[in-house]
Amino acid sequence: MIINHLQTGEHNIPVVPTRLEIKDFLGAIKVRWGIGRNNYKVNPGLYAVGSPDDRSNVFVTANYKLSFDHLRKNIDGLNAWILVLDTKGVNVWCAAGKGTFGTKELVERIRLTGLDKIVSHRKLIVPQLGATGISAYKVKELTSNIPSGPAIASYSVQPDINSLNPETSHININRGFNVVYGPVRASDIKEFINNGYKATKEMRRVAFNFSDRIKLVPVDFVSARYKLIAAFALIFIISGLTRSGIDFRLAYNTGLIAIANIFLAYITGIVITPIFLPYIPVKMFAFKGLIFGFILSSLLFYFGKLGNNYFEILSWFLIISGISSFMAMNFTGASTYTSLSGVKKEMKIAVPVQISFAVIGLILLVIGKLL
Repeated sequence: MIINHLQTGEHNIPVVPTRLEIKDFLGAIKVRWGIGRNNYKVNPGLYAVGSPDDRSNVFVTANYKLSFDHLRKNIDGLNAWILVLDTKGVNVWCAAGKGTFGTKELVERIRLTGLDKIVSHRKLIVPQLGATGISAYKVKELTSNIPSGPAIASYSVQPDINSLNPETSHININRGFNVVYGPVRASDIKEFINNGYKATKEMRRVAFNFSDRIKLVPVDFVSARYKLIAAFALIFIISGLTRSGIDFRLAYNTGLIAIANIFLAYITGIVITPIFLPYIPVKMFAFKGLIFGFILSSLLFYFGKLGNNYFEILSWFLIISGISSFMAMNFTGASTYTSLSGVKKEMKIAVPVQISFAVIGLILLVIGKLL
């Protein structure tokens, strides 16, 4: 990924390309499917794009490689610096919420890279989605006199900016780095710069459109794969139940249809519901999934795939709707529509309903098999 090095005084800074290679695209596909997700990162530090000088812009990002690649791709043609924070391989938005994409890490990274000696200006462009983790006024305050020694511990005690005497204090507020919050999307960066470093309302809006939702489906799809396999095994055994015990030939003959029903319920909750997310006329994700689960159950009933008696039919309505509801609720972690408090509130309501559907559904299914 590093194509050259740029010598600026005593600093030897790696230069990275703005055009992604095949291995970058393949890496992105793998991580979308949850393969190697925890190790998909770059080393934190300062990188160069093009041929930047002391007046070039400084963009701040996370060391999650997908975030890093997305930024460098969208500043093609610019001469710029990229300051990569150590977010433990987590993207900007999530890392800001966790605190790793934060004020302390940004100040420390400025000190470690000697950024104050590389650029003559004091402007840092931070992605808007990182604003929850980075305090602009604290960054300026704490970088007004960057120490040369290994001192980040002193930053944990924040000086009171209002109590400082400009004539006697060693902190010069005017020398610190200024944080400018950029647009939500890296694709708007060039327009943002041309607009005098001002973002339009559209640049500040998180759309979470169809393509955004589709990109998040694969990792959610594989995240519950072990639960899915366990459900397959359980439903296969139940399919072979008879009054005299378990008939594995019967389990094989009827279990495949039962497994298909479980899989379709899983797909409905984790794929179909996110695709139609904005158009389902309820707020809670769990009930969005419940609606589509009921629709799926109705279709399977119409085609005669829900069993041979009323107990089995009712059981499948409950099981399919419960699974679809649970998997749709999981998508709250990937969505921009919900807050932490909203998710907790939804779970308090939905989880007991989902558990009831699963337990009652399995009991009815067993009864239906033993009739």
